[in-house]
Amino acid sequence: MPHPVSLAAWDPALEPRLVLTDLDGSLLDHDSYNAAPALPWLARLKALGIPVVPVTSKTRAELGELRRALNLTATPFVAENGAVIGLPPGWCHPRLDRPGDARDGVVIKHMGVDVAFIRARLDIWRQRLGLDFTRMGEMSLADVMALTGLDERRAREAQQREGSEPFVWRGGDAELEALHQALEGDGLQCTQGGRFWHAMGRHADKGRAVTWLIQRFAGLRGQVPRALALGDGPNDLSMLEAVDHAVVIKGRHDLVVRPAHTHVYYTDASGPEGWAEGVTHWWGAREEALHE
Repeated sequence: MPHPVSLAAWDPALEPRLVLTDLDGSLLDHDSYNAAPALPWLARLKALGIPVVPVTSKTRAELGELRRALNLTATPFVAENGAVIGLPPGWCHPRLDRPGDARDGVVIKHMGVDVAFIRARLDIWRQRLGLDFTRMGEMSLADVMALTGLDERRAREAQQREGSEPFVWRGGDAELEALHQALEGDGLQCTQGGRFWHAMGRHADKGRAVTWLIQRFAGLRGQVPRALALGDGPNDLSMLEAVDHAVVIKGRHDLVVRPAHTHVYYTDASGPEGWAEGVTHWWGAREEALHE
């Protein structure tokens, strides 16, 4: 395991850096959605000029207010497990991107397929294979609130899907494998999150979105950044394997998260406490000591 990398003598012009992070169960507490233990590190990274990019299963609608609350409006975001990428003005290419028409002037890149197609194929395979699951798009608002702990407004935002469809699975392993194979024939895939399974396009996942953003950063800045990713769930694996350093945050679940990575750190703490622990381990042992 390499030694933690100090930020005390770090020069951003010589070695740019990038943090990519899952939200629920990682930067945000699984139950309360509170990020308080991570806020000092968020402020420090911002002061150092290190972008922090949310990479989440949340929708673009959910991320609007959340990015403002976390002071992350100047950085990109990845929504719906990689199906949607949002680029603020500072990350746009003058020849490749049209001016953003979304709120905050964000340019939207769709990496997957339309959610209407995903929902239609899920419904077809459920009927043909006799599967037992419920899609978020067919749940009542009260059901979404009960499953997620979100208030009414945020639950409505969670239902505003563009390129993925969460579902609650109640079948067995054999039936799940049958669904995987059926969706693969449609050019789709499904991945497991903390609360839901998520169906999306085959070429839309967190890892591909993160790789795309790293390449965009390098194209705009002329240097490939050293990237750190943090996550707690199986749907974070592709992201954790696409970066230089990975942090697996202790989950509030029994799911195994073991990225095929040489430089990986497993936290003792969960949620935002684990997030701060992971950032301190890789990029801030000495910097943290300077602020104690």
